[in-house]
Amino acid sequence: MISGARMFKKILIANRGEIACRVIKTARKMGIKTVAVYSDADKDALHVEMADEAVHIGPPAAAESYLVIDKIIAACKATGAEAVHPGYGFLSERAAFAEALKANGLVFIGPNVRAIEAMGDKIESKKFANAAKVSTVPGFLGVIESPEHAVQIADEIGYPVMLKASAGGGGKGMRIAYSRDEVAEGFARAKSEAISSFGDDRVFVEKFIVNPRHIEIQVLGDKHGNVIYLGERECSIQRRNQKVIEEAPSPLLDEETRRKMGEQAVALAKAVDYDSAGTVEFVAGQDKSFYFLEMNTRLQVEHPVTELITGVDLVEQMIRVAAGEPLAIKQSDVKLKGWAVESRVYAEDPVRNFLPSTGRLVTYRPPAEGAHDGVTVRNDTGVYEGGEISIYYDPMIAKLVTHAGDRLTAIEAQAVALDSFVIDGIRHNIPFLASLMQHPRWRSGALSTGFIAEEYPNGFAPLVAEGESAHVMAAVAAAVDHLMNERKRQITGQMQTSHVVSFARERSVLLGKQCFDVTLDEGDEGLLVRFDASGHAHELVSDWTPGNPVWHGTVDGEEKAVQVRPILNGYVLAHRGVSIDARVYTRREAELVALMPEKKEADTSKSLLCPMPGLVKAVYVTVGQEVKAGEPLCMVEAMKMENVLRAERDVTVKKINAKEGDSLAVDAVIMEFN
Repeated sequence: MISGARMFKKILIANRGEIACRVIKTARKMGIKTVAVYSDADKDALHVEMADEAVHIGPPAAAESYLVIDKIIAACKATGAEAVHPGYGFLSERAAFAEALKANGLVFIGPNVRAIEAMGDKIESKKFANAAKVSTVPGFLGVIESPEHAVQIADEIGYPVMLKASAGGGGKGMRIAYSRDEVAEGFARAKSEAISSFGDDRVFVEKFIVNPRHIEIQVLGDKHGNVIYLGERECSIQRRNQKVIEEAPSPLLDEETRRKMGEQAVALAKAVDYDSAGTVEFVAGQDKSFYFLEMNTRLQVEHPVTELITGVDLVEQMIRVAAGEPLAIKQSDVKLKGWAVESRVYAEDPVRNFLPSTGRLVTYRPPAEGAHDGVTVRNDTGVYEGGEISIYYDPMIAKLVTHAGDRLTAIEAQAVALDSFVIDGIRHNIPFLASLMQHPRWRSGALSTGFIAEEYPNGFAPLVAEGESAHVMAAVAAAVDHLMNERKRQITGQMQTSHVVSFARERSVLLGKQCFDVTLDEGDEGLLVRFDASGHAHELVSDWTPGNPVWHGTVDGEEKAVQVRPILNGYVLAHRGVSIDARVYTRREAELVALMPEKKEADTSKSLLCPMPGLVKAVYVTVGQEVKAGEPLCMVEAMKMENVLRAERDVTVKKINAKEGDSLAVDAVIMEFN
């Protein structure tokens, strides 16, 4: 530590959820006390429990709590906190926040105000980059007055265009428009989301590059003029402009391109005396060309993948820089080791177009963290079993990260970790993430930001058990059933008979409508499950015990994880993105089951159901109105996202059961049709 620099004794985290927990962990490691802030909705949150102190700052809405600068400063004064870490989102890129802290003798654990103003605002950063002769994506950086003005600009730039909130982040206030009508509607929605999420309704328009890749460079600077870059992250797997999976390094870049991007990022950072952790984002072509996109003057959600390949704790570096210490790391010290993959686990329903899901986490069992056999598993989270997923904030549950020596090993480790991640009580996107890990295009590294739209054009549908996955799941179902039967035979006090009770080793496993006849035998190390149709036997080795929600072991020597939830005559199994009812019967029972009639699904075509818990923001139709397919019916807001519900076919509105301002549960009937 240099002369005059003094490490903080207590810091306040002006944020919530997993990022607040993440900052607390590093502060604790550094011997620094922490103060959490919380709203009414977060009074029982994990970050409140983890911090040394906690201060209540208002109602659930962020605009009345986490975004109120005076309340954050008052909490600092009440607790004696010397500095504030803003996390990401909320006030992290507000120059006014950094200025207010300075005026009150508090340190902002982030960049200087000039850097925030020059680079943190997406419009101003473009102007700054243009002045510095940095290649940027074509766009309009001025104030857009109206939807008509936005259409005019889009016509001049050429379609498709991206509408983005100037103060935005995290995919909020962003829309891609392919036509004039979409620009007009997208502009209104982007402005509305921008004001509710960031308190700033400015929106700008830029050309949307077709088939691009999203690559960002992590930079780190201090208050002594030193700036370095810590490699890159590929964030091309996106949905609705929201990153879903990130990895480091990028499968696209070679050493020369990495150096060029890194040097350009450092040059931009040095031009504004950047003095914290920050991210310079680029849009890259498949030919390794790249354009400066924007700079995020904060810590990024995806920072763990950089930490795992570099061994650098970015939060620690931010704190040390804020305290006045020079960087202890030189550019020559930065070595990229192995590969890291991060999946964002969200409270959303992938089969309902990823609409948010709220409620209680009845079960929350993430995979075990730590390093084993060259693989590291890390889970950054801000929730716990029994906790509540609120409608008021971002639906992120956790960030699951795996690190290994090479890309495919890291992907395989991520697939096993996702299979081991048990969540009940709400809907979540793990099935979708697990399916991505098997996707041949993802595994090959042939990525673009259009990946999800191209590979899942009709949205995500539940995967069907087939091939190797079907055999694994059938074998696990048979093995689990065998163990359960063995345990039942060991129960004392059972009725005595003249002969020893035994159970058949021949079973029929029904995966949905697929039937597998299997025979079970003892193997050298585990259980042999022989499939009668092929004659092939799989050896299963596991220490699974009844009640454990995850069967973890090896199938023919390969590590597998399968989630197991008991149901009548079988189990719900989840593996590699497939969730299916597996019924295990004797051969005679299977014959009888085949004769049972199938239950018909109820007809819901004459009503509009609320797809997620949320607030009715607008109703666009009236009773008796004829509506054509595709026309808007109403708008429901949940987790800061506005969702317009449209007619799936031509209908006449018979009855409207909800009005503007109503809070609805999932599957609530909003309106009925003739």
